[in-house]
Amino acid sequence: MASISMITNAVRVVLRAVTAAAAGVAAVVMATSQEMSDAFVFGFQMEAKFQYSPSLVFFVIANAVACAYSLLALIVPLESPAARFVLMADVIVSMLLSGAIGAAAAVSDLGKNGNSHAFWQPICGLVETFCQHVGGALISSLVAVILCFLALIYSIYALTKPTSSTESQPQP
Repeated sequence: MASISMITNAVRVVLRAVTAAAAGVAAVVMATSQEMSDAFVFGFQMEAKFQYSPSLVFFVIANAVACAYSLLALIVPLESPAARFVLMADVIVSMLLSGAIGAAAAVSDLGKNGNSHAFWQPICGLVETFCQHVGGALISSLVAVILCFLALIYSIYALTKPTSSTESQPQP
């Protein structure tokens, strides 16, 4: 494969770096979200932490993995045979993030709206800051998954576009 242009490489680096930043922010915001309520439920002060929900723990882990992967993918040049491996890993990381966002969004919706059929009351009125952190982390992670898809599409384009070498030009 001919050498990849500087512009192509710069776009790839920016996409992966911003993906890593968005996923990292989502993981940190969720991991640091914690709030003690002023209200008491059954005589106990209510506390909200991401560790109390397996879905939110999965969200933090998935975003941390996506952040680390995006940074590691930067060191694999597009000319390398390992670049095709990176494409497969991009798909896997995108699916991982999508699943984590879905799971965390379901828990977030439950916290905000409750479940009238199960008689579960919403808790976001009691722990507003926690719910705002969860919402912010979800938005950041959604940006990360969109950028991860864009990086995947751009990498496919960069790997399959025709080169401008003399071999690809027809001879008169």
